Amino acid sequence: MRRRTAGMSPDEAREAVRDVYKELAGRPIQRDCRLRTECCHFKLTGKVPHLTRGEALVAAHAFRATGRKTLTARPDGACPLLDAATSRCLIYDSRPFGCRTHFCAAAGGPYSRRDVVDLIRKLEEIDSQLGGDGARMLPAAVADALR
Repeated sequence: MRRRTAGMSPDEAREAVRDVYKELAGRPIQRDCRLRTECCHFKLTGKVPHLTRGEALVAAHAFRATGRKTLTARPDGACPLLDAATSRCLIYDSRPFGCRTHFCAAAGGPYSRRDVVDLIRKLEEIDSQLGGDGARMLPAAVADALR
């Protein structure tokens, strides 16, 4: 279990996570992910993104901005952040790191870990400063951040 180090407020953490996302977006790795929701169907793929506490705070903040308050499990096993009516991510611009670097072959395949390990370490440091204990599966991490 990680211990809290210097400490960071939730607002500072959200800003630091967004900075990581911006840095990732500025890297010359080609992606084409818009409306490709294959990876959002966790039950079908058997893969669920894991979020650090900072990422969960960003996702929860974006989810609340949609006017929603409660994350509801989908009966089809899809991501609870995927709108069933539109097949669009409710928080696309704030989607987690794992969703940005995912395994979806149609979107360009997974990022090589060596290309993003520095960013993963930044997310882990933010998690540590928030008193987190490592990445957790998306549904549980976001639900906890909403509380």
